[in-house]
Amino acid sequence: MTKSLDDSLSTFKDKISDCIKSKKSISITTHIDCDGLASGSIITKALIRAGAKCTVRTSKEFSKNIIESFKTDSRDFHIITDLGSGFANELDKTLEDNWIILDHHQIPDEELDNENVINSWKYGIDGGVEICAGGMAFLASMELDEKNSDLSAIAVVSALGDRQDQGERKSFTGKNFEIANTAKDIGLMSMDLDLLLVGRETRPLPEALAFTSQPFIEGLTWNREACLSLLNSSGINLKEGGRWRVPAELNEEEKRQVIESITEFASGKNATEIMSELIGYTYTFPREDSRGFLRDGREFSTMLNSCGRINRSGVGMAVCMGDRNKILREAETILTDYRKMIREYMNILSNERWRISENETCVLVNGEDIVPETMTGTISSLIAGSPKNSGKIVILRTNGEKNTIKFSSRKAFGCKSNINLNELMRTGAEKCDGIGGGHNAAAGAKITKDKLDEFLNYLEVNVVNVSSTTSSQ
Repeated sequence: MTKSLDDSLSTFKDKISDCIKSKKSISITTHIDCDGLASGSIITKALIRAGAKCTVRTSKEFSKNIIESFKTDSRDFHIITDLGSGFANELDKTLEDNWIILDHHQIPDEELDNENVINSWKYGIDGGVEICAGGMAFLASMELDEKNSDLSAIAVVSALGDRQDQGERKSFTGKNFEIANTAKDIGLMSMDLDLLLVGRETRPLPEALAFTSQPFIEGLTWNREACLSLLNSSGINLKEGGRWRVPAELNEEEKRQVIESITEFASGKNATEIMSELIGYTYTFPREDSRGFLRDGREFSTMLNSCGRINRSGVGMAVCMGDRNKILREAETILTDYRKMIREYMNILSNERWRISENETCVLVNGEDIVPETMTGTISSLIAGSPKNSGKIVILRTNGEKNTIKFSSRKAFGCKSNINLNELMRTGAEKCDGIGGGHNAAAGAKITKDKLDEFLNYLEVNVVNVSSTTSSQ
């Protein structure tokens, strides 16, 4: 019988306490995206505070090869965050009882009763929108010591990175809402309704609008000159004493003027949808530097994602754990480089139209030789964020290492299809001797290249030809 969440967290505390008392070493393995780096940082920070001997490493995926590496690992106990769902049996065989998973991805039924799997879905919590791995790690850290409540801010960043701000006006729901209020109540964060422009605290207004790609505004997104022209026509002052103003400095009247100008520009181009995406709750960390990229929660999350995606995970985790010195400048450079890469990939994909196959309900994108394996989730999310793909399922593929193909799937805003992308990717990958999984609205898979045609045929049957019928049900 499945334990309650409180019971499972109590078991976690007991195991960690035993490790500390017996001076056992602990290894944390986590994913490379924002949620992975945040959850790994939260649990590592909590363990260090508790006096545990621990080390942390990142991985872009979890596989039997990683489990095999545990056999020769010198550490005595293993914690896995934001990874590992579906591998409980192999972990039991390899590590016996010396492991725990903290995760939020959907799991197979046979893992529901495994006490070492602390997964939100086991306790009736929707891991797609109500809590992420960072949130699960936060709950575990609070079980160790309530003084870890200050780690709630990083848990909020992780939820933003996983786009779990799916409530009304980009608010949080479920456990995420509770965690966000914890951060707010102890003065670490403020929540306000505002314009959701990229770089609210850091970017000049024309750049902030131009680099806002969710929603994607045809004619404005990535077009700084067009954004400058639009903002000039709105009548607001773009500079103050020769310095470019940033979105966070706009007053309410100026925000209204910007909104009216964008609405007029987007007239007939899904203007209502665009504005519903562009106005929502912001999450600001007042203790971070004004006009700094860590002050806005979403920009913080993008920085973490950029660190992981271009193999600089250590920088992101150091920032999460409190480093604000030289490492911060490195993080800012990484963030800048990451955004340049994204623009390049998206420009190529939009110009090379042969790479995109679409119908009324599905978009298939061939990113081979363009999009790096580590960037598939980022790019598929951006494509899904374009208003022209509203209501559709987006599936992107690209080359992986060791003769493999990586797939990333997303449900775009307004998608009504009852296809569960977690089940779709997991089942399809297994049929092709690969691995896959994720969430209902976002999932991935990896197969060997020789299975590509088989997997594409599987998608043809289970997505391309059925989406139109399931979406109307």
